[in-house]
Amino acid sequence: MTAMCRPDDPGPFAEPWEAQVFALVVALQERGLFTQEEWARALGRTIRPEGKPEAAADYGRWLATLEALLAERGVTDSASVQARSDAFLRAAAATPHGEPIRLANDPHPSP
Repeated sequence: MTAMCRPDDPGPFAEPWEAQVFALVVALQERGLFTQEEWARALGRTIRPEGKPEAAADYGRWLATLEALLAERGVTDSASVQARSDAFLRAAAATPHGEPIRLANDPHPSP
């Protein structure tokens, strides 16, 4: 039996990027970059930092956890992630409303 969403049910993701973060985590687990247990521990550290109050396990924190794991595993570094985030924000600002955001729209691409 397939579960159906009601028309008024927003579903599990509030925005498309949330589904993309979820899919990235699953795909990287399937490729062996980290296990489900490693992911759970890393996300736990993000939402329950030592000596601080627990935070919501929203997809913003999923993204921060994923970026940290990628840096820990040597896949990328925080400077590269920041550069790509900045490029995306510039591209978004330069993209007409309703059009897809493409990094090619970045008016100041990095060399």
